Amino acid sequence: MNPVNNVNLAVQFFFQIGVILIFCRIVGLIAKRFGQPQVVAEMIAGVLLGPSLFGLLLPEWQQAIFPWDKQQIARDTQAYLFPAAQLGLALYMFVVGLEFRVDIVRSHFKSSLAVSLAGMIAPFVLGTGLGWFFYHWTELFPKETKLSEAMLFLGASLCITAFPMLARIIHFKGLAGTLMGTVAIGAGAIDDAMAWCLLAVVLASFDSNLSHASWSIAGGVLFVLVALLVVRPLLDRCKRWWIAKDETLTESGLVMGLVVMAFGAWFTDKLQLHAVFGAFVMGACIPRGVIARDLIARIQPLAVALLLPIFFTYSGLNTKIGLLDTTYLWGMCGLVLFAAVAGKFGACWLAARMTGLPQREALGIGTLMNARGLMELIIINIGLQKGVISEALFAILVIMAVITTLMASPLFDALVGKTDKSVASE
Repeated sequence: MNPVNNVNLAVQFFFQIGVILIFCRIVGLIAKRFGQPQVVAEMIAGVLLGPSLFGLLLPEWQQAIFPWDKQQIARDTQAYLFPAAQLGLALYMFVVGLEFRVDIVRSHFKSSLAVSLAGMIAPFVLGTGLGWFFYHWTELFPKETKLSEAMLFLGASLCITAFPMLARIIHFKGLAGTLMGTVAIGAGAIDDAMAWCLLAVVLASFDSNLSHASWSIAGGVLFVLVALLVVRPLLDRCKRWWIAKDETLTESGLVMGLVVMAFGAWFTDKLQLHAVFGAFVMGACIPRGVIARDLIARIQPLAVALLLPIFFTYSGLNTKIGLLDTTYLWGMCGLVLFAAVAGKFGACWLAARMTGLPQREALGIGTLMNARGLMELIIINIGLQKGVISEALFAILVIMAVITTLMASPLFDALVGKTDKSVASE
């Protein structure tokens, strides 16, 4: 690409950022009136900016702002939005890792693990059952899809918890560091790590090569062990080099934190387990105190205000919910939604209660774990690109992801009660 084209791409990119940020804030002001956090507003805004609404009502304007035509100068819009979106997601999950209370997770590991396993097994069983039903009695899977692929993919799709979405809702509710928030974060981290491993198995089954999935899972386990047993102690020994005499983080310390985050995200991305897990684990390895406090203060504002809206918009630009246009499809959507909520919310609530957590905390954890968010959209986009699911089933799963995310905040307030952030964060 010549320099002139690069300049035009930069001009287009800056204009897109302005449009995305303004629109996300407008939707956020509306969503706030309904008790929804800004993160949910950004998810909705991303979908609205795509072909589902903006492209449907004003296709020429939508094409002018977000051009995808490969014959145009700005043909690489998707190519530069995607890395920016992934950077925002990785930075935010790095911050979540910095805030992660390992001491509380350790003391409540039994509850986190039980909630995670229940939140995986129950929706997976229901999802595979729906996969069998859809495969034999509907046309929601292409003819080329095998029964085993259909069952595995739908099971994996219902398993996912929106880890980044979960983290931002917990932050919005002021639950970071509390029993409820920490168990939910711990369960969400385990849940999504296992879900991505399961997805690796599913994708490997499409290629008839299970060795790829084995390498991904083994590499992920090794990465966590090395991070906790080698990287974390090493960073702790070197922490005096990160702190200035006035007890603040140095510029070199900031750069070192970003380097650690970047390599962690890169490694898990290479393992096909997604960059967010590497960034999160590296954040959890950073020494606590001044270093973690100042890294959060410097990174979080930019990641939340600028880069995360790009992530939501990028995903929304690839989402078409207008395909759900018949009573039949709405009926199938209702079936999927029921299985998703019963499997995730019901199982996580029951597991939390069985491990001794109070009713209020158990209900809150079940509600938070039920949100699918755009991590679900990532998985189903992979399925659509691989030709495993039809566009109609894709639309159904998008609706399920949006509704389970939208219901998280009001359902939480109804079952648990509104949280006093000043108290909850203590």
